[in-house]
Amino acid sequence: MSKAYDRVLDNPALAALTGPHTRFAERRGRVLRYPVEVSPWVALPDEPDATDWADVAALAGPGGEALLIGFGGRAPEGWETFFRVEGVQLVGEDVIGAIDPEAVRLGPADVPEMLDLVARTRPGPFLPRTLDMGTYLGIRRGGALVAMAGERLRPPGWTEISAVCTDPAVRGQGLAGRLVRAVAQGIQERGETPFLHTGADNAGAIRLYEALGFRLRRSTVFLGTRVPGDLLEPVA
Repeated sequence: MSKAYDRVLDNPALAALTGPHTRFAERRGRVLRYPVEVSPWVALPDEPDATDWADVAALAGPGGEALLIGFGGRAPEGWETFFRVEGVQLVGEDVIGAIDPEAVRLGPADVPEMLDLVARTRPGPFLPRTLDMGTYLGIRRGGALVAMAGERLRPPGWTEISAVCTDPAVRGQGLAGRLVRAVAQGIQERGETPFLHTGADNAGAIRLYEALGFRLRRSTVFLGTRVPGDLLEPVA
């Protein structure tokens, strides 16, 4: 059961886009989304109706994609569901953040390397402007970016740690855990609490996060759906 104080995490994209990330919000009716170069997440109301789905279609356009987090229902008939992944959400009230002397803050000049690392390790969605969502930290070896982690969704009072990834050549050295704690340190300094998501079958990641002090809060779903290509665009 969700506690009253953390129910914003039940629909974290909506809570973020109507809260600390409102500057990013593109809205139509009750539906919000991030700019497509920032994040693919679309935020639906808790119980979307036909009008809401029509607004998703208007935002995405015919053939456009919408990624949903925490939505356990189904897309309308005729929409293609191109992925559905069972996931878990963990909260970090007991995480002890720690500054890491080797971690460096990543900026726009680092984005090509960040995109390359993400392409090779596939931690989840990361786009050319995802960096704008919050602080990203990395570790370099021999000048090359070999590990990173950063901030994504920001519901009120919380910040999601995301894009946790390590080059296969340096795995097993504890870099991911160090970066998670370093990102958590910055979140805690703002008076917020870290949380994160991962796949329900990603046992290794879950073990790591639990060892750092995260605890399982709830199961969730990541859903990717596509607007029918022959759907007529609404008249403005």
